[in-house]
Amino acid sequence: KGRKDAAAPKEWADAFAKLAKSESADVRSAALAVGVAFRDPAAAATLLDLVTDAKADVLARQNALLGKTAEEPAKPSDIAPIADTISIDDFVKVDLRVGLVLSAEAVKGADKLLHLKVDIGEATGPRTIVAGIAKAYTPDQLINRKVVIVANLAPRKLKGIESQGMIVAASLEGGTPALAAFLEEVPIGARLK
Repeated sequence: KGRKDAAAPKEWADAFAKLAKSESADVRSAALAVGVAFRDPAAAATLLDLVTDAKADVLARQNALLGKTAEEPAKPSDIAPIADTISIDDFVKVDLRVGLVLSAEAVKGADKLLHLKVDIGEATGPRTIVAGIAKAYTPDQLINRKVVIVANLAPRKLKGIESQGMIVAASLEGGTPALAAFLEEVPIGARLK
């Protein structure tokens, strides 16, 4: 009872096309299982819609807790042009590593800078990094957060503090930076390739 007759191939094709667009393999598998169990592609699509809506609600609540508001989509005129093409040999020179923020504090006399201690698994201990992300993140929001750093950047003094790397973040020109992050668990010190 409650099961429908086998759906037409077109309905299944439409359901599979929608499932294929989901970013999560677990969600795709669960939605497909529901669709097969009930012999109803619409059930699979409905489950996918519910999960997608729930994820959007969770993201909105997280942003509200962090004091972030939804941003307008970028206009083509806001996006910087793509930089000059580089070779793979140039790219592999950049050593991007996963780090864990151990401490963070405001830099005196600078409203955009934070002084961070970041563990990337080196025997010498955590690195000092000065990052221009204070307008987007409070120190408390960064503690125990995994970040991506450029580990082989030449040291540079900012406001009298030697920065031993750079945090990777995305933003439009003049926009709020957003730190690069991971959906899966990634070990400290892992290299990005």
